[in-house]
Amino acid sequence: MTAPHPLPDKLTKFLSEIYMQAQPPILGTVNIKEIEDKAREVLKDHLCAFLAYHHHEWALTPVVLDAAAYMYTFGSAGTCSTDAANKKAFENWKIVPQMLVGATNRKLETTIFGVKYPVPIFVSPVGVQGILHPDGELASAAAAGAVGVPYIMSTASSRSIEDVATANGPNGHRWYQLYWPRTTEITLSLLNRAKANGFTALVITLDTMALGWRPHDIETGYLPFACGVGIQVGTSDPVFMKRFDLAPRQGEITTFPLDPPKIREAAANGDEHFAREVMLGKEWLGEVNSGVFRTWDDLKFIRRNWDGPIVLKGIQRVSDAEKAIGHGIDGIVVSNHGGRQVDGAIGSLDALNKIMQSQAVLAAQKSGKLTVLFDSGIRTGSDIIKALAMGAQGVLLARPFLYGLAIAGQQGVEQILRQTICDLHVTMGLTGYGDINEIIGKRDEILMKLQYNV
Repeated sequence: MTAPHPLPDKLTKFLSEIYMQAQPPILGTVNIKEIEDKAREVLKDHLCAFLAYHHHEWALTPVVLDAAAYMYTFGSAGTCSTDAANKKAFENWKIVPQMLVGATNRKLETTIFGVKYPVPIFVSPVGVQGILHPDGELASAAAAGAVGVPYIMSTASSRSIEDVATANGPNGHRWYQLYWPRTTEITLSLLNRAKANGFTALVITLDTMALGWRPHDIETGYLPFACGVGIQVGTSDPVFMKRFDLAPRQGEITTFPLDPPKIREAAANGDEHFAREVMLGKEWLGEVNSGVFRTWDDLKFIRRNWDGPIVLKGIQRVSDAEKAIGHGIDGIVVSNHGGRQVDGAIGSLDALNKIMQSQAVLAAQKSGKLTVLFDSGIRTGSDIIKALAMGAQGVLLARPFLYGLAIAGQQGVEQILRQTICDLHVTMGLTGYGDINEIIGKRDEILMKLQYNV
């Protein structure tokens, strides 16, 4: 019996091109650990260039010299035990493949909030990308648009809402992540700007009402916002800037690499420009990381002022997932912020496992009332299969795309997205499934929890 050739699939083109051309990809490898190490080296080079000049101001060891921007972006809270738990949770759940199934031509398409997406992968909202690459969020938004992956923009971005939307393109799918401002007028302004610029869903981050305890940032005093980077959503906002009799800025490009000692010294010596940036950074932090902890009742305000889907990011407890249903929330992201907020917490995949055993959650998901997404720990295609089998309908990819951004800008992010999609496509077939939707919620069929002492 002769079998027909598999249908052409652009999702596997990334892999076939590497083999046919015998050329490595733009990042030089697809090994995610090696890519992370390369990103660290790139950032170390930038840091050492300006910290060497300021060595008399910062008594830092060589170990600390390569840490500030890298650890700010890739580090975690406390002892980093929650980040470790995220990774361990994925290690402990194993895939059990099935054989002799018709998985020749595979489909990764999924529908979320009535929109069909080519893959169940979202670019996670990550702020201050301008400390990693001169193009910052413009590069990652453009990469997401080019690949066809939905992009979630952070309130802590180093570019404006308008500029990110333009970079993402007229056909790009984009959501807006809200660090809930302290004041009503700023909140409404951000919601209106997001709507006006084609952001179709609102993701409210619940676990960062205040910054977590992060020793690596405290040791170096490294906080980009205090130097005017990561506040560009604020400096481009007409309501916020009116408080200071300043015009909103569009097209603002932050300085790269970021040089905190220079900025602080200039501000202290009376430089009006840098003094203004430091002031604006302090004021914007007072809005979006104010230490005001919102309640479930506060969500009514958002519902009245946002007519699209509302997603709560940071859910870890079963009871909170069930409360979200009761409050008419459209979706949740099971996430612990990549381990960056609470030290000693459970792995996010383990949280997802417990949440997806709730009969209320399962019923709401089945009826279409609740969409469940997952974040914290995704590195590979097999990680995605595990999260989907546990019950998630899509996943957010964070640290890996930042590695690509730091090394090669937009092209680096595109490689990370393409290799992750290709990895998922190949691994899904080898696991014995032809449609991504056949995997969702099949934990008992696809996964086993085992611990190997290796």
